Amino acid sequence: MNTTPTVPAPPAEPAGPPPSAKGTATRPGDKIFLGLSRGSGILLLTLMAAIAAFLTYRAYIAISENEANFLTSFEWNPQGEPVEFGIAILVYGTIVSSIIAMVIAVPIAVGIALFVSHYAPRRLAAPLAYVIDLLAAVPSIVYGLWGALVLVPYLGGMNKWLDQYLGWTYIFDKTGTGPARNLFTVGILLAVMILPVITNVTREVFLQSPKMHEEAALALGATRWEVIRMSVLPFGRSGIISASMLGLGRALGETMAVATVLSPSFLFSGHLLDPGGGTFAQNIAAKFNEADEFGRDALIASGLVLFVMTLLVNGAARLIIARRKEYSGANA
Repeated sequence: MNTTPTVPAPPAEPAGPPPSAKGTATRPGDKIFLGLSRGSGILLLTLMAAIAAFLTYRAYIAISENEANFLTSFEWNPQGEPVEFGIAILVYGTIVSSIIAMVIAVPIAVGIALFVSHYAPRRLAAPLAYVIDLLAAVPSIVYGLWGALVLVPYLGGMNKWLDQYLGWTYIFDKTGTGPARNLFTVGILLAVMILPVITNVTREVFLQSPKMHEEAALALGATRWEVIRMSVLPFGRSGIISASMLGLGRALGETMAVATVLSPSFLFSGHLLDPGGGTFAQNIAAKFNEADEFGRDALIASGLVLFVMTLLVNGAARLIIARRKEYSGANA
C-alpha cells in the first residue's frame, strides 16, 4: 500500500484580463499612449495635407495667368507684361548640383563609415564619430560663408585645370569669365554639407551587420576586406541607398548656402564651369521679398514642384528600407 503523502497542488494564479481580440490596449496607460500616438500620426498627415492644399491653391492662381509653359519655359518674369515664368532652369540647376554632390559625397561617406565602424581603433572611432555628428549640426549659412570666402576663390585654379584638360567633354568647357560661382562649386559645397548625414546613417547600418556572419568569414580565413565585401556591404546595401536618399533630400532643398555661393541666372548653359544657374530654394529665397502678391504665387508654384520632388525622394528611401527587413538590426 502506497503511504506517500499527497502534495497539494499550488493554487492557480489569478488569470489576468483577457487580451482584446483586436489587440487594442486595455489598461488606462496603454489607452492614453495609444490615443496620443494615433493622434500624433493623424496630426502629421493633416499638416502635410494642409501644406499640399495651400501650395496647390496658390500655384493654381499663378499658373492660370501664366502665358508661358510652366514646365519648359526658361523665363522668370511673373511681374512683367506679358506674364511669363517657368521652372526649366530651376529643375536643371537643382538636379545637376544635387547629382554632383551625390557623386562626390556618397563614396567618401561610405569610406568614412567603414573606417569608423570596422577599421579605426575604439579610442579614435568615438571622437571621430562625434566630430562627424558636429558637422551635421553646423548651420547652412556658415557653410555658405565658407563657400563664398574660401571655396570660390580657391576653385578658380581648379576650374582652369578642368577647362584645359577636360574641356573636350563640353561640360567642363569654360566659355565665360569671372569667379567660380557656378553649379560645379555649388555641387562641391552641397557634397560637404550632406557628407555627415550620409556618413552617420551608413555607419549605424554597418554597426548592425550580423556579427556571426563576420566571425564565420574570419574563421574561414577571409581577410578584413573580404569580410566587408562579403558580409558588411551586402547587408548594408539598402541602408547606403536610403542614407543617400536622405542626403539627396537635403541637397535638393538647400537654400542659404546655395544663395550665398551661386551667381543666379536664367540663361541656360550646359557648361558647368560658367557662372550662372539657379535652384528652386535659391530662387525663392532671392526673390520672395521683392515680389508682389502674384510674384509670390509664382514662387509658391515652384515650391510646390520642390515639395513633390522631396516627397518622392523620401518615399523612395522608405520603400527601399521596407524591402530590406535586416535594416532594422533584428538579426545583429
